[in-house]
Amino acid sequence: MLTDYHVHLRPDEDGATPERYFTRENAERYRETAAERGIDELGVAEHMYRFVQALDVWTHPWFRRWARDDLDEYCAFVRDETDLRLGIEAEFLTGREDRVANLLDGRDWDYVVGSVHFLRDDAVDLHGEPDWQAWDIWRDGNPERIWRRYFETLGEAARTGLFDILAHPDLVKVFGARVPHPDGDLRRFYDLAMDGIAESDVAIEVSTAGLRKPVGEIYPAAPFLEMCLEAGRPVALSSDAHVPEQLGSDYEHAVSFLGDLGVTEVAVLERRQRRLEPLG
Repeated sequence: MLTDYHVHLRPDEDGATPERYFTRENAERYRETAAERGIDELGVAEHMYRFVQALDVWTHPWFRRWARDDLDEYCAFVRDETDLRLGIEAEFLTGREDRVANLLDGRDWDYVVGSVHFLRDDAVDLHGEPDWQAWDIWRDGNPERIWRRYFETLGEAARTGLFDILAHPDLVKVFGARVPHPDGDLRRFYDLAMDGIAESDVAIEVSTAGLRKPVGEIYPAAPFLEMCLEAGRPVALSSDAHVPEQLGSDYEHAVSFLGDLGVTEVAVLERRQRRLEPLG
């Protein structure tokens, strides 16, 4: 079985309206592409910050910039008008765990994808965006400090129990050589997240999205995934597609990558219950 749970119907562009992306026609474009590429389980997980309800969680300028859609209308559309799994990509925000939990509670998710894009007010993946320089964590210039904070926060995110899947878990590497990089064995950073991950019941996302980014690597790096597997964590396979053409992108690479690490099963989720199915 192949899955793709970390998928966005909403494009990354200004002026996109629900009438363009929350439609049966748009969902069918994704479903048809998934069928062509042998993806059995397809779900959508729109960014939490796209919804006006997220402003009850945080009023960071990034959230205020993008919060336009209604969360309940999104949930109703996916449940009533598509056969896609219903998910959301929810930010882990230190100190705002209760507010995130309140947003998630009472809605009929198949899964919640948890991601770490922000370390306090600063973003790990906005480098080079002219309008967001004030929130670019790489202006700090200290990769040791940034990587340490990132993986400490990732471990906290896993430990909360808010999430079913931990998204692109070494996202901090996204810019590759474009930003300063720590020297030496990176497992010293991965270790900082491992207690939280080992104590959790979260699945670890293996995402091909990193192959489309400056780093040019799958998320996560093999040594980090090996540590997660040793801790007994299952794998969820995703592409982080924002257009149908990205669905299942580079899955041949991902399946080979997982096979080399001895992974033979993939997580399948429904109504926040997980089972494992043979991969491939």
